[in-house]
This record gives sequence, C-alpha cells and structure tokens, in this order.
Amino acid sequence: MPRSFLGPLGRDHDRLHLVLMLALTFSTGIADAVGYLGLDRVFTGNMTGNVVILGMALAGGDDLPVAGPLLALGTFMAGAVVAGVVLRPVPVGWTSRTTGMLVTVGLVLAAIAVLLVVSADDLPHGVQLTVTGLLAFAMGTQAATARHLAVKDVTTVVVTSTITGVAADSRLAGGNGHHAGRRILAIALICAGAAVGALLLQAHLAWGVAVSAVLTLAVAALGHPSGHTSEEA
Repeated sequence: MPRSFLGPLGRDHDRLHLVLMLALTFSTGIADAVGYLGLDRVFTGNMTGNVVILGMALAGGDDLPVAGPLLALGTFMAGAVVAGVVLRPVPVGWTSRTTGMLVTVGLVLAAIAVLLVVSADDLPHGVQLTVTGLLAFAMGTQAATARHLAVKDVTTVVVTSTITGVAADSRLAGGNGHHAGRRILAIALICAGAAVGALLLQAHLAWGVAVSAVLTLAVAALGHPSGHTSEEA
C-alpha cells in the first residue's frame, strides 16, 4: 500500500504494524459473524452490540439472549485484564510479550476450531456458551494487545468511533481528512470479515474460527521481527 494512502508513517515497522492491525480487524469481523449467526446472536468482539442486546433482553425483548451476552462481556473483560497485566511492565510497542499474547489468541482460536469440528453439528447450549466465552476471551486479549501497540485509529474491535472520526475530521466538516484512509480501511475490513465469516458458516461453524486463528498466528509471526524497537527491561 502506498505511504500516501496509509498516512504519514515515519518508519517501515509502523507501516507493517498498521497492516497487521488491519488484518486483525478483518479477523474480528469473522469472529463476530460466527458469534452472532452461529452462537445465538452474541457478539464476541463488538461489546457495544452485546450491551444493546442485553438491555433489550432485560426489558422483555422477544427471544433475545441474556446468558450469552453476559458471558461474552465477562470473558472479554477477563481477556483484556490478562493482556493488561502481561503487557503493563513493558513499553508501548511490539515486544516478545506482544507476540506471546497474539500467539495465545491464535492458539485459543485454533482450540475452539478443533472443539467445533469434534462436536455435533447441532451444538448443545453448554457447548455454545463454552465457545462464546472462549471466543470473547480471545477477542478481549487481542483488543488489549492492539491497544498496547497503539496503532492510531485502528483498535481491531471498535467501529463506531472510527466512523465518527471519518465524518468529524472530513473536509466536509472542515477538517483535513487526516488518517481517513486507514479509518475507512478498518471499517471496510471488519465488514468484509463479517461477510466472509457468514459465507464460511455455510460450510461449517469451525471454518471461520480456523481462518481467524491462522490470521492471528500469521500476524504474530510477521510482527515479531519488528519488535527490536522496544524490548522488556
């Protein structure tokens, strides 16, 4: 991607980190499609959606889940706490601990894919909740790791604030459109990931999770060599 499209990035590793975080954004779209379409309307990456679903369910909305969104919220936060504890002692940026967190996410996703392959096609409710919890834990860990990497305007899980930034900073609003390219890419990629996840569900529930696992492990492998810029004390 040309430098002018991605924004004024100072060094090659910054450009690499941006591309890798965009790849994780795509992966989040896949995971959310799996959760919402395959696991009883639960978002595993987009917690705003779960809060809204939970609020409507508690107000008596017809056939809306309560246990799934509650579990996803709790395990997402748990994953973020784990990543926060592990990464807090090291400087912001890519270190071996950052790689370790992303490898952990990839391995959890791979384990979920295996669980889905060996389970019956009609998943018992308990298995659905287990998969929901593990997926949300993985997405929380990923989100906190992305936050530590601090790639501007790319959180891998949040879209509403990104859309707000595109509009509020646009030339139409009197701004300069700074970082519009990466913001638009993040929005497009999470949408594309959701579409791919929905298509993969037609084959098997495990396929979307497996693709997310491969993407996450690839991101960890490609990002790690650039980690020389900040190492643990």
